[in-house]
Amino acid sequence: MTVQKSLSPRAWAELLLLACIWGLSFVANRAALQEVGVATTVAFRVAGACLILWLWVAARRLPLPRAPKVWAAFLVMGLLNNVIPFSLITWGQLTIPSGLAAILNASTAILGVLVASLLFRDERLTPRRMAGVLLGFAGVVTVIGPEALLRLDLTSVSQLALLAAALSYALAGAFARKALTGLAPQVAAAGMLTGSTLVMLPAALLIDGPPSLAHSLPIWASLGYLAAISTAVAYLLYYRVLAMAGAGNLSLVTLLVAPVAIVAGALIFDEALPLRAFAGFALLGLGLLTLDGRVLRMFSRELGPAPR
Repeated sequence: MTVQKSLSPRAWAELLLLACIWGLSFVANRAALQEVGVATTVAFRVAGACLILWLWVAARRLPLPRAPKVWAAFLVMGLLNNVIPFSLITWGQLTIPSGLAAILNASTAILGVLVASLLFRDERLTPRRMAGVLLGFAGVVTVIGPEALLRLDLTSVSQLALLAAALSYALAGAFARKALTGLAPQVAAAGMLTGSTLVMLPAALLIDGPPSLAHSLPIWASLGYLAAISTAVAYLLYYRVLAMAGAGNLSLVTLLVAPVAIVAGALIFDEALPLRAFAGFALLGLGLLTLDGRVLRMFSRELGPAPR
């Protein structure tokens, strides 16, 4: 049995910083969309982050892969982990608040467990994992509202787009396990962003036309934040926390992103979420903690050792 690493104060600090960075990305998305199209916003994000990460790789003199199949894998990862989810999330935020988008994005961990159980023999659904998945799906249905699934208006379609983005992230995680093992994670991230840039730059020109340079300062700041901080820096920080704390502890970031986005959306854009969004997030959080095993460990400590 794998022993879960403990979280040091430094790991906690960096985990919270990562949550803040990703939580604010939902607000930056909404700000950029005031003047910039969806495709162009995503293209700025991936192209800028791609440049920054390649500069990092060059500065560290990390070895580069030469096999064509690895570069083909970068293209697939760019689609699954950047192009599809970034585009769906950004489009969805034309209609739904930042906090709600972040809550639905938290279903990534639930879907990741489900996808892994279907594709990998060593990731089977144990009773604990099944309970976590069911709680997570109950949370998603609560957030969206059962009636929204029946009427399918623009708001409900936008929420479903966020779930499709989460599924794309889950598929990306499974694909990376198959195709990108053995690579330095910074190189894998830079290669993936290269693939997504090759897709998004022509797509943005085709959909939105040539980009304007006449944006206001807050819009440029939002685009710069999305590229430099919430993508390039976030990837580097993600791998640091992963090395320090392990994947189990890193999954906690999924729970911490949504509160940051909710508070920031309320303060900056005066967003308000329905009560069911908070109830659904509570169920999602309980599902994630159940998957992680923390809930069972907590109850075990409360009950003490079993009688002999």
